[in-house]
Amino acid sequence: MGIIPLGDALTKARNQGVDLVEIAPNAVPPVCRLVDYGKYRYEQAKKEKDSKKHQHANKVKEIQLSPKIDPHDFEVKLAHAINFLCEDMKVKVVLRFKGREMAHQEIGFERIRVFVTKSTPFGHPDAPPKLIGRGINVMISPLPRNKRAKNPNEGELEEMTDNEPEESEDGEDQPDQAPTPETKQTPVKSPNKANKKIATNASEENGFGHNPFTKIDIKPESPAE
Repeated sequence: MGIIPLGDALTKARNQGVDLVEIAPNAVPPVCRLVDYGKYRYEQAKKEKDSKKHQHANKVKEIQLSPKIDPHDFEVKLAHAINFLCEDMKVKVVLRFKGREMAHQEIGFERIRVFVTKSTPFGHPDAPPKLIGRGINVMISPLPRNKRAKNPNEGELEEMTDNEPEESEDGEDQPDQAPTPETKQTPVKSPNKANKKIATNASEENGFGHNPFTKIDIKPESPAE
């Protein structure tokens, strides 16, 4: 709208039912905008919320394999990669050769091919696998949510969450075992009468009670010649 006095700008904002917002205070002259500030804040908050949903896309998780990996370990690594892809994270698969394993690179490429094929419903490789140094690298990016298969490990993750110990109202975990003897409230027993008698006899022997033998003078025996 050009350079106008502050009073005129405020009047125009009031006439249009909007706010006068300063967006460049260091400019000469300062730059202002006629906007609905409440609506503007709502749109900014919505954009920040949408950006947080896709923030995992910038994260990269690394999965390491070996040419001699056990089939069970291979499935475990694949399950981890699927979980990462379903959380919108990229997965970097690295297969490293050790010693004379470099002589059989075809085995390593076959491992990578099987890994990428099984993860196809959840992600796609950015480029074909490449041999870099003594390892094969491939980057897998997650598919869009509407084209991605359902996570088969989602049920296991829910079971793990359900099996966690419940918290009490105080926010502390309830113990699974019976309380230890230290936590049980046991009444404190007062000393019995026998202990009192023993204490009284001991005090009498030490000369603190009414001992009738205290008035008798006992002469020490002379040493034998």
